[in-house]
Amino acid sequence: MNLGFLGIQFGWGLQMANTSVIFEHLGARADQIPILWLAAPLTGLLVQPIIGNLSDNTWGVLGRRRPYFLVGALLSAIALVCMPNASSLWIAVALLWLMDTAANISMEPFRAFVSDLLPPHQRTRGFAMQSLFIGLGAVFATAMPWVFSHVLPVTQTRSANQIPFATVASFYVGAIVFLGTVLWTVYFTEEKPPRDMEAFRRQQSRRLGVLATGREVVTALRQMPKTMRQLAWVQGLSWLGMYCVFLYFPPAIAHNLFGAIDETSARYADGVEWAGICIATYNAVCFGASFLLPRLVAATSRQVAHALCLTCGGLGLIALLWVPSPRWVILPMIGLGIAWSSLLSLPYAMLIGSLPDRKSGIYMGIFNMFIVLPEIVASLGLGWVMSHLLNNNRLLAVVVGGGCFLLAVPFTLRVSIEPAPARLPEPSTTVSPEPAIAPQPSGDA
Repeated sequence: MNLGFLGIQFGWGLQMANTSVIFEHLGARADQIPILWLAAPLTGLLVQPIIGNLSDNTWGVLGRRRPYFLVGALLSAIALVCMPNASSLWIAVALLWLMDTAANISMEPFRAFVSDLLPPHQRTRGFAMQSLFIGLGAVFATAMPWVFSHVLPVTQTRSANQIPFATVASFYVGAIVFLGTVLWTVYFTEEKPPRDMEAFRRQQSRRLGVLATGREVVTALRQMPKTMRQLAWVQGLSWLGMYCVFLYFPPAIAHNLFGAIDETSARYADGVEWAGICIATYNAVCFGASFLLPRLVAATSRQVAHALCLTCGGLGLIALLWVPSPRWVILPMIGLGIAWSSLLSLPYAMLIGSLPDRKSGIYMGIFNMFIVLPEIVASLGLGWVMSHLLNNNRLLAVVVGGGCFLLAVPFTLRVSIEPAPARLPEPSTTVSPEPAIAPQPSGDA
């Protein structure tokens, strides 16, 4: 069920670790990076609720969610092949829009996929399994350029735009892994059809289309569960912290810790490769922590467990100010990996039991709006902060991300997990004969 998430995160990992580096190779300044990344949060804001509603109301040969996995994977593979070969900055930005849109098309239905196919008592474990595959995929993706440079004989080769061929080859591998793992999930996972297909067709006529989708989103926003409103603050602050990492971590390692002056120097290449190893480290920790999260939740609660993990991540990023050498960056990455594992699973586990029946897709799309809206603000305003307040110091921007993690902690502890509304009597879109979603105790793993 979740293997496709490995491929999706392989693509995401390459994008997060290398996009800013590609932009700098093509001439972007540090204060221009946030606005160039605007595609990432903006496509999430526009695409995820729409895809969520469409996948809630789709049924065909491939089922409900799987058509979106497949279309997104095909488009992502194309973008991954083209991105490292971009000949100019504007082409790279356009390819980032395509890559991010396609990845969102694949990723958004995956969250609802777990809710569709798993009974309530297995959902925390299901989302933890997603974190496991996300961590594993990101480890392979972010370490791949280092492997090509140090294990395979492509060290000195560069493409026409001066991007090392190790990075280019990693993107090619990413395209294969993304498409291959999603095809595995599409082929081997079965979705159950609606029991009353005629009623389902009537629902489609009410909920599909531009105006209908807009009405569904507005209605869902008005009827948003209390748990979801409380988690909005948690998601906004914590993902704003991760956004600072995505934007500036590899260039920060290269410039601030390796002392690179420009993007053509050997120190810059060495710093970016070491940043890839550091990113692989925190994703490896994410992989390992995903096995332990259910036990931590059982011993405390979802809220306390998530707060503890966010604290580890925040302190880890702030500690980067005092690392004596680049090798020591590995230690703060342990804290970030713990936070990353929790961030990818526990908010969704807290949320899913409170969502109305048969609308998990659209609500998951709206839930991701709380991630992307603060990131859009950051894309529009962080460039000014970098040039006027942080003196284009990339490492300070990453440390600010750690502060955002810590700000999210008290909001996490205030979240109350409420039960979902009662199941509606209409059986038209039921995808499994499970009983109504029952509230889960906060300490249930």
